[in-house]
Amino acid sequence: MQALRLARPRALPRPFLARSIAAASPAHATAAAPVAPHLPPEPIIPLSNVEAQWERLSPDEQLAVHQQLEELQKKDWKTLSIDEKKAAYYVAFGPHGPRAPTHKPGDTVKLLLGTLAGIAVAGGVFAWFRSRAPPPPRSLTKEWEEASNELAREQKMNPISGISSEGYKGKGFVTHK
Repeated sequence: MQALRLARPRALPRPFLARSIAAASPAHATAAAPVAPHLPPEPIIPLSNVEAQWERLSPDEQLAVHQQLEELQKKDWKTLSIDEKKAAYYVAFGPHGPRAPTHKPGDTVKLLLGTLAGIAVAGGVFAWFRSRAPPPPRSLTKEWEEASNELAREQKMNPISGISSEGYKGKGFVTHK
């Protein structure tokens, strides 16, 4: 942990650097211009170009831009420039972080082709199994179903509302056309 702290120096804010330089050399303290506390810190990147450079910024730089925009938004919104308003909107609601798109532009075509390929493979497997299947049983023919109807009438099957009832107009056991 100690090696990491030494290897990566922390960036100090500009007002802190100006104060430390002025305090370190008292002879030049009178020649140095006083630091104005009401001026905002210089932007890391121009706010008119936030959208183009946001993904290339390091997390520390993104945080600095976010903090700078927070300070700008504390002012009256009527005094903000169009670029500052656009930058604030992009940082808050832009397509980055949790709002990043989950699909790339060509993914829809890939999904469609993959789905169609899956359906084609499933259809091929179904056709192969159907070709290997035994023929349907002989009890599923139309003649067999008509013979079942005749047998049901002879045995008076379901005499109240079924095939043996008076005035029955249904098909009975026949399911084929």
